[in-house]
Amino acid sequence: MKKYNVGIIGATGMVGQRFITLLADHPWFNIVLLAASPRSAGKKYTEAVDGRWAMKTEIPEKVRDMVMYDATADIEKIAAQVDFVFCAVDMKKDEIRALEEAYAKAECPVVSNNSAHRHTKDVPMIIPEINPEHAEIIEAQKKRLGTKRGFVSVKSNCSLQSYVPAIHPLMQFGVKNVLACTYQAISGAGKTFETWPEMVDNLIPYIGGEEDKSEVEPLKIWGKISGDEIVDATAPAITTQCLRVPVSDGHTAAVFVSFEKKPTIDEIKKAWKEFKGVPQEIELPSAPKQFLNYFEEDNRPQAKLDRDMEGGMAVSIGRLREDSQYDYKFVCLSHNTLRGAAGGAVLMAELLAAKGYFDR
Repeated sequence: MKKYNVGIIGATGMVGQRFITLLADHPWFNIVLLAASPRSAGKKYTEAVDGRWAMKTEIPEKVRDMVMYDATADIEKIAAQVDFVFCAVDMKKDEIRALEEAYAKAECPVVSNNSAHRHTKDVPMIIPEINPEHAEIIEAQKKRLGTKRGFVSVKSNCSLQSYVPAIHPLMQFGVKNVLACTYQAISGAGKTFETWPEMVDNLIPYIGGEEDKSEVEPLKIWGKISGDEIVDATAPAITTQCLRVPVSDGHTAAVFVSFEKKPTIDEIKKAWKEFKGVPQEIELPSAPKQFLNYFEEDNRPQAKLDRDMEGGMAVSIGRLREDSQYDYKFVCLSHNTLRGAAGGAVLMAELLAAKGYFDR
């Protein structure tokens, strides 16, 4: 695979920092520039994140002295130096939509971690193991934008990265209803216990906008391309509750599922064990070898023990059993800043690179 020069837009935030750690030694993607808000522009990266570096590893040597660009004012300069950009900015949604389309119109593809374009009908929202075919809508998007190679692709919300992958192999049995209660780590809010001491020994039963995303976004992922847009699926019916819990990393979901044709427990476990997607088939660099991992122990998965499985890119499942109101219930876990955020976006970029979408 050829090497692609990439930029990271929003490089000073927690997801931007995670992009840097994942891409510092990536076999396909070479970081050549970093950008953020005007207050960071012109500073070396170490100066821009002074006191704010939240990763457990040191700042990679290759980016320490990179001089920051202005993500908004320097679009043309950035587009001229990269094959595509990763985007994880902290702005209002309408500003993000405008910014990402401005990069696309400058013929710079955008792989976005932001939510602003998730409901844009010709923007693919891809979990690579589940709906890689949605990349085909990019041609319709480029036609709308009037671009030759510029486009926007997005990853889905971190909250559904635990339970949607677990449900997907079970769709063959006709999933009717889903109840998912998610218990979400503080890093999903861009926080650590040092910056958010109020979360120690605490639980907050509300995360703004999260339940709507968790109920609606899976239907786009399971939707179909029709003409120049992605049409959402009409089933299953999904209801969620999302809680913030005192965990550093790792979103856990308690899931309840009803089926048109109820499978056996053995059939469900078999479907999970045997499931592979395109990333596994073509061996993308960030793809976990075993995407879905089932634990037989009653006390697993646990965030502290299992969130880093296969570099944080695998999904863990446990406690599958029959339920008195739904057919079955089980527990899932995914690493929210890896599989759920930057890592999921890197895997999506690998898929798009393998399909030639970044080629000139």
